[in-house]
Amino acid sequence: MMPCDTAFRVVARRCLVSLTADHEATCKGDPVALHQMRIALTRLRTALSFFSPMVDDSKRERIGRELKWVNANLGAVRDLDVAIERLKAINKQQPQAASNNPSWDAQRAANHRRLARALRSARYRRLIEGTSRWIENGPWSIERGAQAAKQRASAIAVYGADKLARWQKKLLKKRHKLLEMGQKKRHRLRLLNKKLSYSIGFFEDLFPDKGFSGQKAALKYLRKAQKSLGQLNDDAQGQSLAASLRRNAAWPPIQFLDRKRERRLIRTAAAAYRKLAAQH
Repeated sequence: MMPCDTAFRVVARRCLVSLTADHEATCKGDPVALHQMRIALTRLRTALSFFSPMVDDSKRERIGRELKWVNANLGAVRDLDVAIERLKAINKQQPQAASNNPSWDAQRAANHRRLARALRSARYRRLIEGTSRWIENGPWSIERGAQAAKQRASAIAVYGADKLARWQKKLLKKRHKLLEMGQKKRHRLRLLNKKLSYSIGFFEDLFPDKGFSGQKAALKYLRKAQKSLGQLNDDAQGQSLAASLRRNAAWPPIQFLDRKRERRLIRTAAAAYRKLAAQH
């Protein structure tokens, strides 16, 4: 019977702690720490979205914009890390296009310098401190009115189950056209999949076991679909980066997007969604 305001604070605090735990290692260039920091940030943004009816106060929009700014800086480096790793396993017929090409390393170093400056800036410190205060005592927590008070006091097991069911219904509706989707629509489907997966993860220890068992089963299929959709997105990002870095280089083009691989990944995601839908 935990109320929604308590649940939001528990979830958001955990995300913020995870975000700050990898801060220094990320600034020093650790790619694993950077990845964990980006996951924590995405989970925090998901929490804000999940509880949006309750926390949508005068400060919510600005915090959201600042979190998006951090995410853009993290993403600029993470995308290159993923692309460089992918290059190591790419077509063996293109050995001259390996990740040792100085253009990739130089761009990664430049992006990381910008990221480190952002993470060590006063702007970032204000964001973390301000977000921490807002989670605990933001305007949302004392907003007057019967509806606001009712939302804060609602049982998380009831609110969460309803929200998860609606997001899952939306996801399953959109997945019907997966085989025909272009890159942008697949990307949006992936983001919705990720939001639902992270949200289920939030409540594994907040819901009663019996009431949550169906969602935990769904998580297995969501993660399988997420992996395939993520690889498709990584390939598209890598192809874009390769095109950008090649403009002033003499080395041959790199083919990240392989049609056979693309079809296989799409079929894997589609199969996971069919199994998810069959649970209902």
